Amino acid sequence: MSEPSLSERPASLRDDVVAFGDSVHNQLRRALSALDTLDPELARTVVDGDRLVNERYLDLERDCIEVLALHQPVASDLRTVVAAFKILTDLERIADLAANLASLVEPLMAEIRDDAFAAVRLVKIGELASEMVIDALYAFETGDAELCRTVVDRDGSLNDRCQDAMDTVVRQLLDPTETAPFASVAPDVLQRVLVLVRDLERIGDHAANVAARSYYAFEADDALLR
Repeated sequence: MSEPSLSERPASLRDDVVAFGDSVHNQLRRALSALDTLDPELARTVVDGDRLVNERYLDLERDCIEVLALHQPVASDLRTVVAAFKILTDLERIADLAANLASLVEPLMAEIRDDAFAAVRLVKIGELASEMVIDALYAFETGDAELCRTVVDRDGSLNDRCQDAMDTVVRQLLDPTETAPFASVAPDVLQRVLVLVRDLERIGDHAANVAARSYYAFEADDALLR
């Protein structure tokens, strides 16, 4: 297959970034499923798969640098390449956070009950974060500026849910005599739950970054950048 022409390189690079994002989203979905079912084998596949994600990230980062250095794109093409370069970093960090989530499955298996996760609505929070990631990727792929704004707006809702979950856990840490679902859960386990919630919040932040950088690429408008 021939190399893409100069005019095709930004579009080709965008497609590669979207494909990378799909693999990152798959990692996240598997991590959330492992948490939901407390499945240690599935969790280990996420942790083990992070190495391949990192390798692909470095390959694509080099591609971005090559396009900038050798082809010197201008105007909208330049914004697309720069956005792709920065979006890759956000996606790689989402993959790292997915691996972090998965790494907590085994330590939690013997210590936590399903109703404890339900009390902090961990699955719902994870689903919202996952939807933000896939919508941000679709917006970048299709040039959907309105969807970019929608993803950024949803980050506030995700943050509110995460704050509610953290408040629930912190109340139990401050008053261990409180009743179920956390009454029999050790403080160090509750701290791991706080880490889970914090990581889901950060995934939402990175998804919002992807949407904001995409919006800038399409609209030459930094209104969504934070």
